Formats: sequence, structure tokens, C-alpha cells
Amino acid sequence: MTSRTERILIIDADQKARNELSRHLEARGFYVTGCTDSQAALALFDQNIPDVIFADLPTQAISELASRLEDLETFTPIVACSDTKNSDDVVNALRAGAADFVLKRACDGKDSLDDVIGKLFDRVRVNRLNQLYRQELEEANRDLRNGISELRADQRAGRKVQLKMLPDNDQSLAGLSVSHLIKPSLYLSGDFLDYFRISEDKVMVYIADVSGHGASSAFVTVLLRNLTNRLLRNLRRRSSDDILYPERFLERINSELLDTGLGKHVTVFVGIITVSERKLRYAVGAHFPMPILSFEGGSTTFLEGSGLPVGLFESPEWEVYEIPLESPFRLILFSDGILEVIRAKSLDEKEKTLLELVSGGSHTIASLSQALSLDAITELPDDIAVVSVTDIQNGSENTSSN
Repeated sequence: MTSRTERILIIDADQKARNELSRHLEARGFYVTGCTDSQAALALFDQNIPDVIFADLPTQAISELASRLEDLETFTPIVACSDTKNSDDVVNALRAGAADFVLKRACDGKDSLDDVIGKLFDRVRVNRLNQLYRQELEEANRDLRNGISELRADQRAGRKVQLKMLPDNDQSLAGLSVSHLIKPSLYLSGDFLDYFRISEDKVMVYIADVSGHGASSAFVTVLLRNLTNRLLRNLRRRSSDDILYPERFLERINSELLDTGLGKHVTVFVGIITVSERKLRYAVGAHFPMPILSFEGGSTTFLEGSGLPVGLFESPEWEVYEIPLESPFRLILFSDGILEVIRAKSLDEKEKTLLELVSGGSHTIASLSQALSLDAITELPDDIAVVSVTDIQNGSENTSSN
């Protein structure tokens, strides 16, 4: 007979019956241990817990034994053995915790006993496998919780870095009041914006939306800020004047993105306002929606323009647009996340609603945020970025504060 690893405990005060059953089980290759009562059996549990127990015990003793096994969190079925002819004894033994019941005289018919043992060990194996799977699942869940905790900590740290990269809010630059709002849909944002003076009377403002979400998209926003700082330093050192030209600024971003190999692209609107000449020169890298330009006492319209996305093509070209700014103006830049929170069916209706909000008086970030109830939205479908530029040099009322 092939040796087996399963251990069987026999509890029976009748030594003869115990020895007969033991010989039969050992012949089947099982490890068998015998004892006379439940107290002796419980003492054995400190060393080895059996896989199956055959017990000729009173109902109360079976209950205590089953309770102890439950405390030990082990699945060890108890087979009650008895010469009883009372069906109530069988029912009471099963209610006390026995998994099965065999008459002692049935043990003489070894085929029926082998059938009972086979079914019991099938249950034992299934239960042990379930227990193993449960332990593995608990370990996996624990590792997952730890991983999520670390990820959230990293994302919070990344969020702090992103916030530090943003320009100071409510700045006055060469007669322009500039402010911004950025609301990420996750911890990290794929939207980015910046504005700064590049000369005494020139102010650059741009807004970018990186494809995708998460850490890789957030990394691109770090790249944008670093590139901007390098181009500004180059201008001061007179080693490069790329930052003075919107199209060359987009070319530099395109080159940097392709070099990273991240497979990310960016939609960008970049504009340079020359205050002394009262003009706006801009280039569009597939950005949408286009900024809204509003003149005091005059028209409120979307700027026109188009261009290829940045970071997809080796040698793209971008057209430069120019528009006069003869009267006091307001310029508002958006990322496409703003359209996601506007309740309208079609894209045309969303754009129309946005234009109506701005022309109707929601031309500051605070008023626009209130009109769209941005503060009340807990889960944004997409990142939202807004930049507001207000002309205050020519006597326009400074209403850009948020």
C-alpha cells in the first residue's frame, strides 16, 4: 500500500475496537494515533492536529472537541462511532459537531468505511485548498492595500510638486492681471499652465493638456516647466531667443517630448501679448476649446486657429496668428475638461454655453467657477485648467481676482 501523509486520530475507550480500526487504517497507509478519551485527545492537539477524528464519545464531549477545533481554525472532521440503535443519538451527535456518523458494526464492512473515509478526505482537501486560497488572497489584499497606501503617498507628494510648479496666482504683469484655476480629476493633473514676463512689455501665457492621466502625464508637466525655465535662462544669456516666438516654443516642446519616448503628446495654446504694441501673437497645437477674447463694451468671441498636436510628428510646422488688442480686453484660456462639466448634448452647444457665460458676465475665474458649480463637483470627469488675463493698463476695471 502506498504511504500517505494524512493523520487519523481514534478516540475510543474500547481498546479492542480501537486496535481493529487502527490496523485497518494503517493498512490503507494512514498515520494512526489512538487515545481513550477527549482530554487525552486535546493534549495531542498541541503537537499535531489530526486530519480526521473517529470518536466514540458522548454528545457533550463531541461538542467540546468540535469547539476546540474551531478555536484552532482548522478543518478536522469528526466521525462519531457508536453501537447505538437510537436515531436520536445520531442526530444529537451531528448537531454537536460531528461531520458524519458510522455504526461500529459498519466498521467491520471495510468497503463502507473506506467510502466514508474517501468522502471525508475529499472534503478535507477542498477545505484545505480553500483555506490556502483564502490565505493567499488575504496576503494579496494586504500587499495591495500597502501598495495603494504607498501610491497615494507618492501621488500626494507629486501633487505638492505640481502645485509648486504653478505660477503665483493673481499676478500683475506689464499692465495685465493674470490668475488661474486648476482642478485635477485625480491626485495628479495632466493639465498645466504658466504665465510670465519675457521682456519689459511682453507676457507669455500658455495652457497645455497632456494626453492620458496619472503619473506619466504629470511627468510631462514637469518637463514643460523645466523647458520654460531653460528657455528663459537662454534668453537672458542671449544664447537663444526661441521663447519669443510661439511657433518655436512649440517646436522645442515637440522635440523634448519625442526624445522622452513616453508616447505622450500635448495639446497647447501659447500666446505672447506685446502690451506696448497692443497685439497678441499665438500658435495652436491642436488645443481645444480655443480661448475666448472679450473686449470691453464690444464683442466676445473664440479665437480662431488650428495646428498639429505637439509630440507626435518629427518635423511639424505651426502657423502664427496675430490679433490687435486696441481696447481693454479679457482673455480666458481653458482646457477641454471645462466642456465636460457643461450640461449640453452636443459639442457646439457646450461651446455656445461657455461663450454665453463669459459674454453674460462670468468673465472672471470666480464667477465662471460659480456658474458651473465647480466647487460642488467632487469627482471631475477630466482635469480642468483656466487662465484669465485682464487688461488693466488702459483703465479696465480689475475684475480678475478669484
